[in-house]
Amino acid sequence: QVQLVEAGGGLVQAGGSLRLSCAASGRTVNSYAMGWFRQAPGKEREFVAAISFSGSNTYYADSVKGRFTISRDNAKNTVYLQMNSLKPEDTAVYYCAAAFDVRPYRLVLNEGYDYWGQGTQVTVSS
Repeated sequence: QVQLVEAGGGLVQAGGSLRLSCAASGRTVNSYAMGWFRQAPGKEREFVAAISFSGSNTYYADSVKGRFTISRDNAKNTVYLQMNSLKPEDTAVYYCAAAFDVRPYRLVLNEGYDYWGQGTQVTVSS
């Protein structure tokens, strides 16, 4: 089992920045790919970013490419999402997830992940 706990959400003005973190416990996550998803009110949960278990490969949704950066520190069992130039449309609950199947085409899918955190709210005001 893997437990994931997100932190770092909050209220920020448009153009601002936030850094989310996801602390993992239980089985080591070094062999898992990790991802961030988000869900806005009334919308489906969507892929944001993913990172391979080594950190050498990263993947981003087009809507966040160039603004968000995913990274991981395996020594700390923690994954990060640096979010810059935030927009009101980035407002959502952000979820961290861990995937044992690291094939890239699976990492953009909700069903590609085995464990999920409880989510952290990010609100961007205009």
